[in-house]
Parts: sequence; structure tokens; C-alpha cells
Amino acid sequence: MELTQDNDKQITWYSKELRLPTFRRDFKEIAIEAAKSNQDYETFLLTLMEKEYLTRLENRKKSQIRQAGFPSKMYLNDLQRELLPKDAIEKLPQLERLDFIDSGQNIVLAGNPGTGKTHIAVGLGLKACMKGYKVLFTSIHRLLTQIRESHSTRTLRQLELRFEKYDLVICDEFGYVSFDKEGAELLFNHLSLRAGRKATIVTTNLGFDRWEEIFGDPVLTAALVDRLTHKAHLINMNGESYRLKETKEMNKIK
Repeated sequence: MELTQDNDKQITWYSKELRLPTFRRDFKEIAIEAAKSNQDYETFLLTLMEKEYLTRLENRKKSQIRQAGFPSKMYLNDLQRELLPKDAIEKLPQLERLDFIDSGQNIVLAGNPGTGKTHIAVGLGLKACMKGYKVLFTSIHRLLTQIRESHSTRTLRQLELRFEKYDLVICDEFGYVSFDKEGAELLFNHLSLRAGRKATIVTTNLGFDRWEEIFGDPVLTAALVDRLTHKAHLINMNGESYRLKETKEMNKIK
């Protein structure tokens, strides 16, 4: 296969017009390799198209991770699983298959601080992004602030529509902030939008028997717990601080 000057100009023009950046960047190099190995034009074109597709796929994954709003990139592979609470060790292999997303099941990671709840949630979210799922990470405080602002500016429905479309929503730090009656009702209505249809991961430092302390309304609390836990994966994250264990292990190595 020979790449003439006219072909060079045509490919450059078409790749620019059709927004094919990988074509424009790599076609000369791939054409030279194709000529050296006596490839026909169809093979050359297929190689170029495959590279364009793979580049777009990789860029889409990076974009989804960026748009998800993770506090940091805490991958599942970075976990020292032997340091996690027993319940997490046993259930994580099933959860990381991500079947819970397709079935619209929730995950509640409940336990004392420092046991790996957020790391697991973010790790599952990152893996979901890499598999092409649309993910949102938010703290409960930030989510409630957004809901309040949207409610006051009469744009709540737009926020609700976006919230419903995510394949997976991660709500972190449930229990660190209490709510007034209006806030509790707004949050309840918002989280209920996904109940039974889309997957949500909740991390909390409080057992369900103490959620009334946050909401202040026993009826509302019972209703929210019922929606979040229906057919959900409940992970007991009580144990020694994961971060403290990591520090101890690190000091042993030193």
C-alpha cells in the first residue's frame, strides 16, 4: 500500500471534518507500517479504525471518572483486603462483579470510621466507570445543599432527572450531619427516586437504629431505611480502623 501526497491531504481533511483525531495523528505512521508488511488498504483502514475506537473508549472512561466527582482514585486493587472487616472480605468478591448495578440493588456500608467504607465505595464506582456505567459520587451534605438550592431556584425537577439517570450513585458520609424537617423530607424524596430501579451505595457510621437521630422523624426514618435496604447488600463495617491497621503494617515494614 502506498500513501501518496494526495491521499495524505485527503485523509487529513476528512479526519479533521469528521472529528477523527486518532486518524489525523497516526495515519502516516500506520501507513508506513502497513507498507513495510505489504498490507492491503482494507487492513490498513481497519487498523486505523480500531485505534480510533479504542482511543475514544479510553477517553470516554477518563471523562466518566472525571465527571463522577470522586474525592480521589481509590481502586479496589489498592485495598489490603485482609485488613478489612470480616463481612467486607466475604462479600466484596460478589460486589465487584457489579451485578448489583444491572439489578438496581443498593449497598449500605455501615460501621465505625476508618474501616474502608469510602475506599470500597469509590473502588466500586471507579470499576463501574471503567465498564461504561455513569456514576455520581457525592457526600450527603453536598447533595442536600444541591437539593436545597435547586428547590429555592425552582430547578429541582432538572436535578431530579439527572439524578435518576445515573447507573450508580454513591452517597458518602451519611450520619455526619443531621437535618431539619424540610431537609429530611427533601432528601427522602430525592433518594426515593431511585428506589427499586437504580443502584445506590450509602456509607454511614451509624446503625439503622440511630438514623432517627439524623432525621428526627421516626416515620420518615423507617420509610427511608425500608427503601434503601429492600433487597440491598448490607455490609457490616464495624472493626478496627483500616487506616490505623495500614499505619501499623507500614511501621512494621520500616
